[in-house]
Amino acid sequence: MLIQPGSRLLMIGDSITDCGRARPVAEGNETGSGYVSLVNALLAALYPSHGIRVFNMGVNGNTVRDLKARWRKDVLELQPHWLSVFIGINDVWRQFDTPLRTEQHVLIDEYRRELDSLVRATLPQLQGLVLMTPYFLEPNRSDPMREAMDAYAAVVRELAVQHGAVLVDTQAAMDALLEHMHPMTLCWDRIHPSQTGHMALALAFMRALGADI
Repeated sequence: MLIQPGSRLLMIGDSITDCGRARPVAEGNETGSGYVSLVNALLAALYPSHGIRVFNMGVNGNTVRDLKARWRKDVLELQPHWLSVFIGINDVWRQFDTPLRTEQHVLIDEYRRELDSLVRATLPQLQGLVLMTPYFLEPNRSDPMREAMDAYAAVVRELAVQHGAVLVDTQAAMDALLEHMHPMTLCWDRIHPSQTGHMALALAFMRALGADI
C-alpha cells in the first residue's frame, strides 16, 4: 500500500466528499457518511498498525474555483502527507442545471488551468497525490452531460500522468455498477450516490493505492 504508516491523508472535494462531515476540520469518525468515512474504516481495518489519519475537507457545491479560494486554509495549513482531490462534478453540472447563469460556469480550460495550478503549488510538500475523476451516472456516453463529464475526466487523467499522481477513475467504478443497475437505483439525481456507490468509490480509491482488496 502506497500510503506510509503515520501519514496524514487529506481528502478535499465537493458534496460527494463532504457528506455531512464535521466542521471546521473533520478527522476519523467525524468524516461524514460517504466514501471518505469508508476509506478511513478500510485503512483502519486493513492496516491497524499504520496509524493513518484521514481528514475530510469536502464542501457542498464546490467547483475548482472554490477550492482555489480555500486552498491555503483547508490544505496547505493542515500540512498533509497525502492529498486526494475529487472535483469537477459541479464545474460541469452548473452548465446544465443553470445554463443561463454563465458566471457560475467553470469551462474546461479554466478547470484545467486552476487544477494544474493547485497541484503544482502543493506537490513539493506532499509524499503523494491522488486525483479522482468526476463522474456522471449515465450509461449513454452520447448524453451531452456525460460527454462533458468525460472530457473533464480526461483532463484529470492527463494531469495525473503529468504530475505522477495516483489516478482513481471513478467513472469506471460507476460504469461497472451501471452494467447491472439502473442509475435511479444508485441515486435519484445521477450525482449523489447511495451507500453502494460510495462503497464503489472507496474500493476504487483503496485499489488505486495498492490495497489488497
